[in-house]
Amino acid sequence: MDMLPRTDDPALLVGSDTFDDAAIYRLNDDVALVQTVDFFTPVVDDPYDFGRIAAANAFSDVYAMGGRPLTALNIVCFPTGVLPLDYLGLILRGGLETARLAGATIVGGHTIDDPEPKYGLAVTGVIRPGDEMTNAGAVPGDLLVLTKPIGTGIIATAIKRGTASAGAVSAATACMTTLNRDGAEVAREFRVRALTDVTGFGLLGHLTEMCRAAGVGAELWFDQVPLLPEAADLARQGTVPGGTKRNLEYVEAWTDFEASLEPWERLLVADAQTSGGLLLAVRPDATPGLLRALQARHTLAAAVVGRIREAGGSLLRVRASRRQ
Repeated sequence: MDMLPRTDDPALLVGSDTFDDAAIYRLNDDVALVQTVDFFTPVVDDPYDFGRIAAANAFSDVYAMGGRPLTALNIVCFPTGVLPLDYLGLILRGGLETARLAGATIVGGHTIDDPEPKYGLAVTGVIRPGDEMTNAGAVPGDLLVLTKPIGTGIIATAIKRGTASAGAVSAATACMTTLNRDGAEVAREFRVRALTDVTGFGLLGHLTEMCRAAGVGAELWFDQVPLLPEAADLARQGTVPGGTKRNLEYVEAWTDFEASLEPWERLLVADAQTSGGLLLAVRPDATPGLLRALQARHTLAAAVVGRIREAGGSLLRVRASRRQ
């Protein structure tokens, strides 16, 4: 982020300084734009599901800021002459279907010929200035709530290696194609202090950003972290993507892992997610009501996975189990 040019534009309400999920730019006292972009290579074999996943992942950044997606532009890289154009049609149809579910309109896009297929969206959302939620508001004592299980990076690697079961593929696909809209609406209802989505930097990486933005530390309880089916077994067997390993190497310098945690367990909480859930920092007194609201909306998880603490010592502490 240090390589990005700085701006002193007063209309930029949220930029890159806090490592937030999207930028927010004020148009007037009533409307601000929420802008983000994301695209990547296929994580599943089915092109229609790939389109759905990539779109859900892009919309997630708007939800993580408290915004409402409005329009989107397709970003497409496709190996013309290598894969049938029908595949591209299925990818775009998957993205269009997810946009419809999000209440957004795909208004165009850009396509280039590329040896490896890639797809995603540039998304514009709206929010009222002052209603934005960022990753910078957590205070000591807040509880950390996660709205989706983790393990999509590990299962995607198993898919590429041909070792993922049909059940694991189905569960991971359902997770990655689910919009974070319901979790974001609950977060707005309960005015959570801080919010981010868990994607490529993994749970520990995004929690690191939340702590640094707020000047606090955090404790994570491994036994409370929801996992996708078979993710633990695959990790134990060594089916781990390179991105997950790099995530763990990155956070190890400021993370205190309890000695009893196995190497594969450490990798799981660093697993690089695609279209992961929301991570919320919630006042303790508001947490029971928020969990009930998440459960009523049938979010894929509603788990208290840790707490925010005062800064000091290691930035992050990962414990094998929850301790009072």
